[in-house]
Amino acid sequence: MIGESLIPRAQPPQSTGAAVVAKAKTSAPAKQAAPEEIEDIGALLASASPDAGKKTFKKCKACHTIGKGEASKVGPNLWDVVGADRAARDGFKYSAAMAGLGGNWGFEELNAFLTKPKAYAPGTKMAFAGIKKAADRAAVIVFLRGQSDAPVSLP
Repeated sequence: MIGESLIPRAQPPQSTGAAVVAKAKTSAPAKQAAPEEIEDIGALLASASPDAGKKTFKKCKACHTIGKGEASKVGPNLWDVVGADRAARDGFKYSAAMAGLGGNWGFEELNAFLTKPKAYAPGTKMAFAGIKKAADRAAVIVFLRGQSDAPVSLP
């Protein structure tokens, strides 16, 4: 066409691909994130609502029972879990990762586990991704604390 002969087409600059690679590097997610700092749950427990925890716990009911004497499902029964020994429910087969933890389910331990179960206990069978919000974790922990004949005192 006449216009093309009067105004030559601009050719794109020759690229080595470096700019594209640099952009790709900055927009790609990091392969290994820095370890997350888990909030001190103590202060949040004091103001946490067991009713809110019960509501959030509905996510857990697909795999866990909560009633005294109820049989385990895919996950163990969680009656009287706060303060209890880890991986110690009779009749439940724990993963080697959970069985190897030792200790008990204190408030801080539950908070760390509920944040990201697979990060806390690599190799756990628990498929749940975790509870992101610290206030929601605190509410679940306070709810679980109440599921006992003798609830552990808050810190």
